Parts: sequence; structure tokens; C-alpha cells
Amino acid sequence: MRPAGETAVTERKGRPSLLITGLVVTVAVLALVAMASVALGARSVSFGTVIDSFLAPDGSSDHTVIRELRVPRTLLGLGVGATLGLAGALMQSLTRNPLADPGLLGINQGAALGVTLALGLFGLSDPTVYVWFAFGGAALASVVVYALASAGRSGSSPVRLALAGIAFGMVCTAVSSAILRMDSQTFDRMRFWLTGSLAGQTADTLVRLAPFMAAGLLLGLLLSRPLNMLALGDDAGKALGVAVNRTRILTGVAVTLLCGAATAAAGPLVFVGLIVPHAVRALVGPDQRWVLPYSALAAPVLLLGADVVGRLIARPGEVQVGIVWAVIGAPIFIMLARRKRVAAL
Repeated sequence: MRPAGETAVTERKGRPSLLITGLVVTVAVLALVAMASVALGARSVSFGTVIDSFLAPDGSSDHTVIRELRVPRTLLGLGVGATLGLAGALMQSLTRNPLADPGLLGINQGAALGVTLALGLFGLSDPTVYVWFAFGGAALASVVVYALASAGRSGSSPVRLALAGIAFGMVCTAVSSAILRMDSQTFDRMRFWLTGSLAGQTADTLVRLAPFMAAGLLLGLLLSRPLNMLALGDDAGKALGVAVNRTRILTGVAVTLLCGAATAAAGPLVFVGLIVPHAVRALVGPDQRWVLPYSALAAPVLLLGADVVGRLIARPGEVQVGIVWAVIGAPIFIMLARRKRVAAL
């Protein structure tokens, strides 16, 4: 029988290899879901036709649907899911608030208001232009929500942040709706986008937004170690050599890039960044070196899966992924909010 100390050392040595195996499995599942997203949809297409569309495209309607609609949609789901999952994990780590979520705290709605202003008032239809409005709206929402939650003697708390985010998000949504009501043509163009949808975007839009997503993902993943040290407290983080203010600013920049690009591409999706980091932490623990990459890989699995479900349950039409996610996420959020130790991470 092994001594207890030797067993603990063996478990610590084996855990990284187990977590790496988990990452490999998550990547494999993500690949399967991506293939399902290309093969399944409101229009029935055989698997052989899907294969032929890549190996020997002939310009038929089925091949056009796969190559020009489903493939860009799948790639968009991968990018949006990864960015929102990572943004949620970063926000929860930085604020030590398990209810932090880009949609719940009004950041996505702020970005959506920026896009609405760009399209509805200024007629800016180029994604590389209106994405800057999304960044501005996301940054403004972050500042306003934190200021509202911190007002008063009690300071900010998970519940106060959530309430401030919900209130500010409703204001942004109301203003966006008022702007769109003034222009029926823009409203018809954006009504599915405002619900949260992966449909309707072209490959060109994805190419234009991909650099912003990639920059946010890279920056966010590089912040895992300083965020781990800040989890011990500001004083302990400083003693370990962490530049506290710089880490917070860089995290805010990463969240703004991630949420702004994702919202510009797919609309204000909610609950993605809330649910996924919670599930990931339950599996891998609080170490951000694992939480962040797992969240970036697991979120697109669930987002694409929900998108496929939305396409299949309403054939020949479809249910937008934002609606599917709201049905899934609302009861989970209620469960989390009712927990007595909601602030623990």
C-alpha cells in the first residue's frame, strides 16, 4: 500500500496529463459538432453530397448552400463561441463574480447599441468600420455597469453587478429598438441579428472580423498566469510580481475585443459566457491556465450544437440560436442566483 504522501504526489503529476487529454477530447468533440453543423440544417442534404461539395463542387444548389452558407456559418459559430466563452471566463476571474457574463452585465447590449447606431443612424455597413462602434459600446457598458454597482457604501457585489448589468442592458436594448423603429429597412435587416443569430453573415464578414477575434483570444489566453496570482488578492499579487493595474486594463481590453467582435458578428447572445466557465471550473478546478482554454473550446461546442438544434426543430424554417440559448440559460442562471455562496469562485 502506497503512503499517503506518495499517492498525493502521483495524483498531482498525473493531473496535467489528464487535463491535456481532456483538451484533446474537447477538440475532437468540437470537430464532430462542426461537421454536424455543415451537414445538418433546415434543408436536407445527404452526407455524400456534403463530401462532394468539398472534393468536386459542381455549382449545384446543394453545393452552394453548403459552401456559401453552412461553412461560413459554422466558422462564425466557432469564432463567436470561443470569444464569448473566453470573455466570460476572464470577467468572472477578474471580478471574482460567478455571475459575470458579457450578456448579463450589459456588455453585449452595449456593443449591440454601438452597431445599431452605426447601421441605423450613420449607414455604415462595412464590418471593419462598425466593429469599432461595437468596441466603444462594450467599453462604455463596462464602465457604466461597474460605476452603478459600486455606488453607495456597500460597494459592488455579484448581485449588484448583475442587477446593474440587466438594467443597463435593457436601456441599451430600448434605445436600439427606438432607433430601428425609425428605419424599417434597417430593422428588417437587423431583427434576426438582434435576437442573436449565426445566419445571414457572409464569409467576407468573417474574414474582416477574424483579426479582432484572434487578437482578443490571444491576449486573453496570455493573461492566465497573472489572473491566477490576482486570485490571491491584490497585495499577494503585487508581492508575486504582478502589475495589478496593467493586468486589469489588459483584461478589459481583451473582453472589449472579444465581446465587440462577437456581437458585431452574431448579435447580443446571452448566457454563453456564464454557463460554460461554470461547467469548466467544476471539471478542471480554478486554475486559469486550464479554465481559459477549456472555456474557449467548450463554448463553441454548445453554441454550434444549439444552432443545429434550432435548425432542425422548425424545418423548413429555423429558431435563432439566441432564442435556443435563452431557453437553456435562463433556468441555469436562476439556479446560480439562488445559491447562498454565489460569490465563491
